Amino acid sequence: MNNATMDKMRELRLHGMLRAFRESLDGRMLESLTFDEFLAHLVDAEWDDRYNKTLARLQKNANFRYRARIEEIDMSPGRNIDKNMLNRISSCGWIEKTENLIITGVTGSGKSFMACAFGHSACMHKFNVRYVNCMKLFSHLKISKADGSYGREIKALAKMDLLILDDFGLKQMDTDSRLFMLEFLEDRYGLKSTVISTQIPVAKWFDVIGDPTIADAICDRLVHNAHTINLKGGSMRKNKEKNSGQNLPPIK
Repeated sequence: MNNATMDKMRELRLHGMLRAFRESLDGRMLESLTFDEFLAHLVDAEWDDRYNKTLARLQKNANFRYRARIEEIDMSPGRNIDKNMLNRISSCGWIEKTENLIITGVTGSGKSFMACAFGHSACMHKFNVRYVNCMKLFSHLKISKADGSYGREIKALAKMDLLILDDFGLKQMDTDSRLFMLEFLEDRYGLKSTVISTQIPVAKWFDVIGDPTIADAICDRLVHNAHTINLKGGSMRKNKEKNSGQNLPPIK
């Protein structure tokens, strides 16, 4: 009878429940649990199995630059990080409200790491996330214009619950890039959330975008409903290299 039950679980793809049921047969769990407790144990095992598979799929599709977690963010004094705000952001309520997030700071200050950490938190809350480098994204969209896949690419960007645009403003945008960004932000406005990671203070975005009319439209769709984190301090990479160097044995 147990073998028939396990075959049916396997056919129904109840893999978590199947594993928990098999483990219960090998141990003494059936003797220590009531029927209600045992049923809850099987359901929990199936839920956990499906959740872990969903999380793994979302993380893979997001294509994060870093495997980052909220708890791994450096909260050192002088970094200008509000722990309470960090906790609120990690709860992902702002994504449900379709608000945005802007992270600024110097090169190596941990902007990309923080953005990926927030993206991971969003995946844990079962949001569809996509991480992209701005320069690579705009180059890709230019190619898609030529091969006829542009419409499909824009729709894919529009449907993401959270879109992370990393390294925004590393160089001045050309006409195509400005229009690309305006188009997918227009499709997302009021419906989805966006994270911008950049070295450029918001006050200087007009200079980077170039065209004042388009710049005003882009900023209007990003800034006014955005939370802002301004990271302070020097480069985290340089600090790590310096600390790593201090641990090296002396050169003989």
